[in-house]
Amino acid sequence: MFTVGSIVGTHGLKGEVRVLSRTDFPHLRFAKGSILTMQGNHRAAQVVHVLSGRLQKNIYVVSFEEINTIDEAEKCRGMDLFVSREQLPDLSEGHYFVRDLLGCTVVSIEDGTILGTLVDVLSPGANDVYVVKNSSGIELLLPAIPDCIRHVDIAQKRMVVYVMPGLLD
Repeated sequence: MFTVGSIVGTHGLKGEVRVLSRTDFPHLRFAKGSILTMQGNHRAAQVVHVLSGRLQKNIYVVSFEEINTIDEAEKCRGMDLFVSREQLPDLSEGHYFVRDLLGCTVVSIEDGTILGTLVDVLSPGANDVYVVKNSSGIELLLPAIPDCIRHVDIAQKRMVVYVMPGLLD
């Protein structure tokens, strides 16, 4: 399951909830007809159907078919919203889900040296940055740009990179 949002509060009296988006596709996830799984607060997973969703001050206000009162909505505060892998959209070539990148063995294109394992993806601004940790616990930060990331094989969990001058210093 892939997290697409977190319920952070209620909105109004008719059961709408405020959702902090954790997806690159909120226009799909919080649109009428979308089916999500809600889980958290030590409660069993529940499938919910989106009736409406709108962006309001960087938070999505979402109504679900299954939640009709503020009391029901209040019980959802702190719960996360998920989709299954089958519900994920197809990505264009060269784009990957972070979850698929994590754990990839990162190898130098020059000599095949194993640089470490991709352990995190940062999003500081213009482009993502891949955090690669070697067996000694030392981290290497690689910009996620074509000049640096030469080949990604998700099936083999392998990434071939060019380490630009100065990155290992």
